[in-house]
Amino acid sequence: MFLTLKPGTTEQGIEELVKKIEELGFRAHISRGAERTVIGVIGENAIAAREVFEGFFTVELITPISKPYKLVSREFKKEDTIVKIGDVTIGGKDIVVMAGPCSVEKEDLLLSIASSVKKAGAKVLRGGAFKPRTSPYSFQGLGERGLKYLAKAKKATGLLVVTEAMNIQQVELVSRYADIIQIGARNVQNFDLLKEAGKSKKPILLKRGIATTIEEWLMSAEYIVSNGNSNVILCERGIRTFENATRFTLDLNAIPAIKAWSHLPVIVDPSHGTGVRNFVGSMSKAAIACGADGLIIEVHSDPEHALSDGRQSLLPENFASLMQELKKLARVIGRNL
Repeated sequence: MFLTLKPGTTEQGIEELVKKIEELGFRAHISRGAERTVIGVIGENAIAAREVFEGFFTVELITPISKPYKLVSREFKKEDTIVKIGDVTIGGKDIVVMAGPCSVEKEDLLLSIASSVKKAGAKVLRGGAFKPRTSPYSFQGLGERGLKYLAKAKKATGLLVVTEAMNIQQVELVSRYADIIQIGARNVQNFDLLKEAGKSKKPILLKRGIATTIEEWLMSAEYIVSNGNSNVILCERGIRTFENATRFTLDLNAIPAIKAWSHLPVIVDPSHGTGVRNFVGSMSKAAIACGADGLIIEVHSDPEHALSDGRQSLLPENFASLMQELKKLARVIGRNL
């Protein structure tokens, strides 16, 4: 359940409520809105303690949360969460595009791609230093050397960096170099990793798994938020269905569903969602049209020789053309890109 506090409640009043919540064996999660402060009471059968909190003069309203995911639900927080990283905001009026190669391969190649996507209007550089691959014989990434290349590209271009951590040990390492830590589709229900991400101070990009329902996806986000990190960005990247014309089926239904059920921002990955270079542009437009807060697009200057996912990577010049089209679309729907 959550407790909506009366306007003007002091910090001392909030502290008294938090103390009582913890004395009862529950966890308190404070959300400060423009007009009201809300405290989530998190724990099994929290609603049974309702009468205790009805006695507090500072509590204006007590509301049960019906969803299994509590803190990420729209019931808990009516306002959209906006993740701020420097001058970049994700979840507000701005549409943020993240772009770059699937894998970090060579320093000079990465710097060249980073410069191109920056010029085209991207705000975040993507690139995998650690690569979870279906085949153990495929390129697995450069590891920390790749992270160092990403840091150099950030310094040279001013772009933010998003890259994946695959296990608990990598969270701290990746956080030294990246502005956003990605949890990939294969790890969406790696609960120990999600808990560790919740302890990080860096924003988390949480990709949907190929066979994960929207509710399961939001429950994974709940693991991160309930462990202290409220800066979570969801990423729809396609699910596995019976259809094999594309790599996955890009589930754009998920965008309005997330907007209805959760306050978290959500972006779309049309590169993995289609797996086909020629389809990336149309699905990028569709994603923005249905309310996505951003895109993450694979770009490579020599996709025929890319070490991973060349088939779905745009050439820099194609990406630049797409960005011009997306800017026009963004203006039509009242957003900025």
